[in-house]
Amino acid sequence: MSFKDKIFKNQSPWGTPPGGGSNNGNGSGTRPQPPSLDEIIRNFQKTFNKFSGGKSGGSKPFVFGILILVVLWFASGLYRVLPDEQGVVLRFGKFVNMTQPGLHYHLPMPFERVLTPKVTKVNRVDVGFRPASDTGRSSGVGNVPEESLMLTGDENIVDINYSVFWVIKDAGKFLFNIQSPVETVKATSETAMREVIAKNNIQKILTEGRASIEVEVQEITQQILDEYGSGIQITQVQTQQADPPAQVIDAFRDVQAARADRERSKNEAEAYANDVIPRARGEAEQVLQQAEAYKKEVVAKAEGEASRFLAIYNEYKSAKQVTQERMYLETMEKVLADIDKVIIDKNSGSGVVPYLPLPELKKKDPK
Repeated sequence: MSFKDKIFKNQSPWGTPPGGGSNNGNGSGTRPQPPSLDEIIRNFQKTFNKFSGGKSGGSKPFVFGILILVVLWFASGLYRVLPDEQGVVLRFGKFVNMTQPGLHYHLPMPFERVLTPKVTKVNRVDVGFRPASDTGRSSGVGNVPEESLMLTGDENIVDINYSVFWVIKDAGKFLFNIQSPVETVKATSETAMREVIAKNNIQKILTEGRASIEVEVQEITQQILDEYGSGIQITQVQTQQADPPAQVIDAFRDVQAARADRERSKNEAEAYANDVIPRARGEAEQVLQQAEAYKKEVVAKAEGEASRFLAIYNEYKSAKQVTQERMYLETMEKVLADIDKVIIDKNSGSGVVPYLPLPELKKKDPK
């Protein structure tokens, strides 16, 4: 007889006696009673003993069950570390070692347990503002003045919002050396940003100096976190907004416009100076060269005339008459070469009447 038959002995599927007795409407039928709990346990024990080959009340089933539990307990030490995780093994709560992605084994509970934090996930901390999802609003961001307002090196105030991105570099240090990673990163980066802002003037912060400020803040933040042994790696510091406070932004824009006008005027003046000064220098150099040439010409001419005078003087001392005639002829040659003239021989020109061409003289008159 099977275990099922023993449990439902003398019962039909509908709970009526197998003899066909039924309730005839006057309550004379007899309803079967369900088996007791002790009977069910005894039947189950007999079936288990039959399966294990032992006798009722023997020790083999107990040993077999213990062996199964021990095997399952040892098998519970198997664990898997995913590619984006690091395994941190704890023995009685104390850090023992770290494991890389793959299948590993540790002593089962309560001796050892494993933590597997995500080490490739990029985390973000916002400083100076809160996104709409954090503030409960449908859109926009919520500014946090106590975090965003900072004093610059030229004693101005700047309203700066930025985000810090970080990942887990060492899971062991991350889990046991710092209590609140997000607050630690936030406080450290805010300290670094205030230090860098205090060393720069507001003009550089609002214009071309953002990239260098982000790099410097990242380096200082990473240095502080390494001193803490936090196991955190800062991947990026990104400036979201950098403006003067809302109360003075209009005045600041006026100042910026005035500075732009000053720079434009300065550039125009420099362009004019770059055009005029080289030209004046060139003209001055040209005048100097002309003067130098004229000087050399006059000196050479004077030296030539002096040499010529000395040569004539020496000839004059040796032959005065000849020299005088020569000088006379040369002088007359120079004088007569530039005037209109008619030469008449005294022997053949006795009958020639002198003629004075007055109209021609009027034409040559400089008036």
